[in-house]
Amino acid sequence: MIWVDTIVQGVLLGGLYALFAAGLSLVFGIMRLVNLAHGDLIVLGAYLILVVVTVLGLHPFIAVLLAAPIMFVLGWLLQKIVLNRTLGEDILPPLLVTFGLSVVIQNALLEGFSADSQRISVGALETASLPVGPVTVGVMPLLTFLSAVAVIIALNQLFYRTAIGRAFRATSDDPVTASLMGVRPDRVFATATAIALVVVTIAALYLGTRANFDPSVGPARLIYAFEAVIIGGLGSLWGTLAGGVIIGVAQTVGAAINPEWQILAGHVAFLLVLLIRPQGLFPRGG
Repeated sequence: MIWVDTIVQGVLLGGLYALFAAGLSLVFGIMRLVNLAHGDLIVLGAYLILVVVTVLGLHPFIAVLLAAPIMFVLGWLLQKIVLNRTLGEDILPPLLVTFGLSVVIQNALLEGFSADSQRISVGALETASLPVGPVTVGVMPLLTFLSAVAVIIALNQLFYRTAIGRAFRATSDDPVTASLMGVRPDRVFATATAIALVVVTIAALYLGTRANFDPSVGPARLIYAFEAVIIGGLGSLWGTLAGGVIIGVAQTVGAAINPEWQILAGHVAFLLVLLIRPQGLFPRGG
């Protein structure tokens, strides 16, 4: 029974990692952009929610509804004004620019909020739990996993059943031909990044409510996001969820064996999948 509980907790933890990774997977799948500032944008979203909660006195789940449009606009402007200028055959300019953006965000948050760790309180939900079959699960971990599934479903519906989704696919496949058909790749890319930052805001909500955060924790979230995306297969949204679950289960199993192995076990699982299937479990091309 202990191992059943361990695996269930790992699956729920994987939902958090999938939320970290979903926006990254969307952006990479459309424009092949590796955003090294992705983790810091999650932290930025957490601080934005914290400010809304503190200033307006709103519940975090309401505050995220105000923070998401702000992050949407930020993502659109960031891609339109900065990142679109770096796209091309050479992958180095986007890496350098987003690395610089990561440094800027970290230092701006450090100046604005200090290095002290913060947490977003959700009251009684923090300790609430529900019996699910033979195990008991926390309400917040369960909400996190359900949110991850909902986000993946929503993104897939957007990608495959809407006009903007068709524009995403066309621009991803051949931006030159898409532009000849009247599609504006620069606007499509800006919209994709804006949507990705809405997903980032949802991830930021659960980052801030489930653990302490400070301006320096972004790179660690980025690593988990990268690993989930690569395990699942680049550009595959459902694969991203699977990748997050694999990392989460590996970490909880590793912690059950030895608490010092928790983080290491997740990285080892990532390396094993990479050795067996370098293209990931569910590559989009397949």
